Amino acid sequence: MSVPAAWPDTYGDDAKPRLGFFTDSSVCIGCKACEVACKEWNAVPMDGLEWTGESYDNTAQLDANTWRHVTFVEQRKPLRLAGEAAALDAEPLRWLMSSDVCKHCTHAACLDVCPTGALFRTEFGTVVVQEDICNGCGYCVPACPFGVLDRRELPELELLGSDPSGVRPPDGRVWKCTLCYDRLKGGHEPACAKACPTDSIQFGEVDELRERAHERVVKLEAQGWNGPRLYGADPGDGVGGFGAFFLLLDEPEVYGLPPDPVVTTKDLPEMWATTAIAAAATIVGTALAFIGGRR
Repeated sequence: MSVPAAWPDTYGDDAKPRLGFFTDSSVCIGCKACEVACKEWNAVPMDGLEWTGESYDNTAQLDANTWRHVTFVEQRKPLRLAGEAAALDAEPLRWLMSSDVCKHCTHAACLDVCPTGALFRTEFGTVVVQEDICNGCGYCVPACPFGVLDRRELPELELLGSDPSGVRPPDGRVWKCTLCYDRLKGGHEPACAKACPTDSIQFGEVDELRERAHERVVKLEAQGWNGPRLYGADPGDGVGGFGAFFLLLDEPEVYGLPPDPVVTTKDLPEMWATTAIAAAATIVGTALAFIGGRR
């Protein structure tokens, strides 16, 4: 398995097995219990009250105030390609539903660009933002290839009443899924997985979840399901595999996910090396010009 930077070596004996999510969209019923449980446990502000026009999707995307987002896709495609169920499907129509979340990437660009150390890799191999250290610079927002990270534009609750004018500045800090870090430290599963009534969201050790996911794909293919595939389970992909990966029933783009994500900071070492060489050449050239001018 590809090992995330800063884990487990930096934790030594305190390092734990890498934990994550396997989200099986084939059994998601779109109940949004995960969204509600996430908001309640993490005190995430109210969001998603506007009608989007996208089926029953009222939150539209992951952001600072939506750490779990249930996607709804209505398709004129059969659910299965073989068997009695497919034969009865004269006018195919299926709903694709899947609960999206931060991917807790093996190689996380957000960690690379954070200047304050607000983003860190936990002893469980997950990626967490420390709200008391985040300065709201926003560097991590464009660095994420999935558009997960976002700055909270709602007023900071702690500032209530501190401004005589009644105008409160926005929070401005970055927020995202922590994989319920506080619950993990207490030996409990994340709130979303605990609340999921169909086990669409499965929590556990990443290696074990990957094995389970591959077995699930084989089973669905044998049953003639239309399009089962894994997304983010490959340690050899552009981000070294996800800590939170998915079983999908169509191409990732259908769910609003990038088809071939790549860590956005992969070229940083080369860029810094080129910059250093250019800077050295400039210094040498300036020095030579100065010496030549004095002659």
